[in-house]
Amino acid sequence: MSTGEASREMKATDFGLTTARIGSDEFVVTLNGDVDLYTAPELKSELIRLIDGGATRIVVDLTSATFIDSTTLGVLLGAFKRLRPLGGELTIVCPDSNIRKIFQITLLDRVFAIFETREAAIAQPPAGSQRSGTQPSGTQPSGTQPSGTQPGSFDR
Repeated sequence: MSTGEASREMKATDFGLTTARIGSDEFVVTLNGDVDLYTAPELKSELIRLIDGGATRIVVDLTSATFIDSTTLGVLLGAFKRLRPLGGELTIVCPDSNIRKIFQITLLDRVFAIFETREAAIAQPPAGSQRSGTQPSGTQPSGTQPSGTQPGSFDR
Protein backbone atom coordinates (compact mmCIF):
# COMPACT_ATOMS: atom_id res chain seq x y z
CA MET A 1 0.00 0.00 0.00
CA SER A 2 1.46 3.36 -1.01
CA THR A 3 1.53 6.33 1.32
CA GLY A 4 -1.19 8.02 -0.74
CA GLU A 5 -3.46 4.96 -0.45
CA ALA A 6 -2.92 4.80 3.31
CA SER A 7 -3.73 8.50 3.59
CA ARG A 8 -6.97 8.12 1.61
CA GLU A 9 -7.95 5.04 3.61
CA MET A 10 -7.26 6.85 6.88
CA LYS A 11 -9.24 9.88 5.72
CA ALA A 12 -12.22 7.71 4.86
CA THR A 13 -12.24 6.22 8.35
CA ASP A 14 -12.02 9.60 10.10
CA PHE A 15 -15.63 10.44 9.23
CA GLY A 16 -18.65 8.74 10.68
CA LEU A 17 -22.37 9.48 10.77
CA THR A 18 -25.05 7.76 12.83
CA THR A 19 -28.72 8.60 13.20
CA ALA A 20 -30.92 7.78 16.17
CA ARG A 21 -34.66 8.32 16.51
CA ILE A 22 -35.53 10.11 19.77
CA GLY A 23 -39.22 10.69 19.09
CA SER A 24 -41.85 10.07 16.45
CA ASP A 25 -40.43 12.79 14.20
CA GLU A 26 -37.26 13.70 16.13
CA PHE A 27 -33.72 12.50 15.40
CA VAL A 28 -30.13 12.94 16.55
CA VAL A 29 -27.48 12.85 13.83
CA THR A 30 -24.05 12.22 15.37
CA LEU A 31 -20.94 13.12 13.40
CA ASN A 32 -17.41 11.87 14.01
CA GLY A 33 -14.12 13.07 12.57
CA ASP A 34 -13.71 15.62 9.80
CA VAL A 35 -16.91 16.94 8.24
CA ASP A 36 -15.69 18.75 5.16
CA LEU A 37 -15.99 19.15 1.40
CA TYR A 38 -15.50 15.40 0.95
CA THR A 39 -17.83 14.14 3.67
CA ALA A 40 -20.52 16.85 3.87
CA PRO A 41 -22.48 15.32 0.94
CA GLU A 42 -23.18 12.26 3.12
CA LEU A 43 -24.48 14.56 5.87
CA LYS A 44 -26.61 16.43 3.34
CA SER A 45 -28.12 13.21 2.01
CA GLU A 46 -28.99 12.03 5.51
CA LEU A 47 -30.56 15.35 6.52
CA ILE A 48 -32.63 15.47 3.32
CA ARG A 49 -33.72 11.86 3.86
CA LEU A 50 -34.88 12.68 7.39
CA ILE A 51 -36.71 15.86 6.36
CA ASP A 52 -38.37 14.18 3.38
CA GLY A 53 -39.38 11.36 5.75
CA GLY A 54 -41.25 13.78 8.01
CA ALA A 55 -38.65 14.79 10.60
CA THR A 56 -39.54 18.04 12.33
CA ARG A 57 -36.73 18.17 14.87
CA ILE A 58 -33.11 17.27 14.17
CA VAL A 59 -30.27 17.57 16.65
CA VAL A 60 -26.85 17.51 14.95
CA ASP A 61 -24.27 16.35 17.48
CA LEU A 62 -20.76 17.62 16.71
CA THR A 63 -19.27 16.38 20.01
CA SER A 64 -16.96 13.93 18.22
CA ALA A 65 -16.35 16.09 15.15
CA THR A 66 -12.75 17.18 14.80
CA PHE A 67 -13.20 19.69 11.98
CA ILE A 68 -15.97 21.38 9.99
CA ASP A 69 -15.68 23.71 7.02
CA SER A 70 -17.87 26.10 5.06
CA THR A 71 -19.41 23.22 3.11
CA THR A 72 -20.66 21.76 6.38
CA LEU A 73 -22.08 25.12 7.44
CA GLY A 74 -23.89 25.34 4.10
CA VAL A 75 -25.38 21.86 4.54
CA LEU A 76 -26.58 22.70 8.06
CA LEU A 77 -28.06 26.02 6.92
CA GLY A 78 -29.77 24.33 3.97
CA ALA A 79 -31.41 21.79 6.28
CA PHE A 80 -32.44 24.58 8.65
CA LYS A 81 -34.09 26.43 5.75
CA ARG A 82 -35.94 23.28 4.65
CA LEU A 83 -37.23 22.58 8.17
CA ARG A 84 -38.28 26.10 9.15
CA PRO A 85 -41.27 26.47 6.77
CA LEU A 86 -42.52 23.09 8.02
CA GLY A 87 -42.46 24.33 11.61
CA GLY A 88 -39.38 22.22 12.29
CA GLU A 89 -36.03 22.97 13.83
CA LEU A 90 -32.41 21.98 13.63
CA THR A 91 -30.23 22.41 16.71
CA ILE A 92 -26.51 21.85 17.20
CA VAL A 93 -24.52 20.18 19.97
CA CYS A 94 -21.00 21.59 20.00
CA PRO A 95 -18.82 21.56 23.12
CA ASP A 96 -15.60 22.23 21.14
CA SER A 97 -14.71 25.92 21.46
CA ASN A 98 -12.74 25.90 18.19
CA ILE A 99 -15.66 24.56 16.17
CA ARG A 100 -18.10 26.81 18.04
CA LYS A 101 -15.93 29.80 17.08
CA ILE A 102 -16.67 29.03 13.40
CA PHE A 103 -20.39 29.47 14.15
CA GLN A 104 -19.65 32.73 15.99
CA ILE A 105 -17.40 34.22 13.28
CA THR A 106 -20.01 33.49 10.60
CA LEU A 107 -22.83 34.74 12.89
CA LEU A 108 -24.54 31.37 12.53
CA ASP A 109 -24.68 31.16 16.31
CA ARG A 110 -27.55 33.63 15.87
CA VAL A 111 -29.35 31.21 13.55
CA PHE A 112 -28.84 27.90 15.34
CA ALA A 113 -29.51 27.05 18.96
CA ILE A 114 -26.15 25.60 20.04
CA PHE A 115 -25.81 23.47 23.16
CA GLU A 116 -22.86 22.12 25.13
CA THR A 117 -24.36 18.63 25.53
CA ARG A 118 -26.70 16.29 23.71
CA GLU A 119 -28.80 16.00 26.86
CA ALA A 120 -29.31 19.77 26.98
CA ALA A 121 -30.31 19.91 23.32
CA ILE A 122 -32.79 17.04 23.69
CA ALA A 123 -34.23 18.51 26.90
CA GLN A 124 -34.93 21.80 25.13
CA PRO A 125 -38.65 21.92 24.26
CA PRO A 126 -39.23 21.81 20.50
CA ALA A 127 -40.12 25.14 18.94
CA GLY A 128 -43.83 25.76 19.20
CA SER A 129 -44.35 22.96 21.70
CA GLN A 130 -46.93 23.13 24.45
CA ARG A 131 -44.27 22.58 27.13
CA SER A 132 -43.20 25.39 29.43
CA GLY A 133 -41.28 28.15 27.68
CA THR A 134 -38.58 28.21 30.33
CA GLN A 135 -35.39 26.35 29.68
CA PRO A 136 -34.07 23.77 32.10
CA SER A 137 -31.08 24.99 34.10
CA GLY A 138 -27.86 24.83 32.15
CA THR A 139 -29.46 24.40 28.72
CA GLN A 140 -29.27 27.97 27.48
CA PRO A 141 -28.14 27.94 23.84
CA SER A 142 -24.79 29.64 23.27
CA GLY A 143 -26.36 31.91 20.67
CA THR A 144 -28.64 33.60 23.21
CA GLN A 145 -29.61 36.95 21.84
CA PRO A 146 -29.74 40.29 23.61
CA SER A 147 -33.28 41.33 24.33
CA GLY A 148 -35.10 42.47 21.21
CA THR A 149 -32.97 40.37 18.86
CA GLN A 150 -34.33 37.07 17.58
CA PRO A 151 -32.33 34.14 16.18
CA GLY A 152 -32.19 34.45 12.43
CA SER A 153 -32.26 38.25 12.46
CA PHE A 154 -29.05 40.03 11.63
CA ASP A 155 -28.61 43.56 12.85
CA ARG A 156 -26.23 45.43 10.62
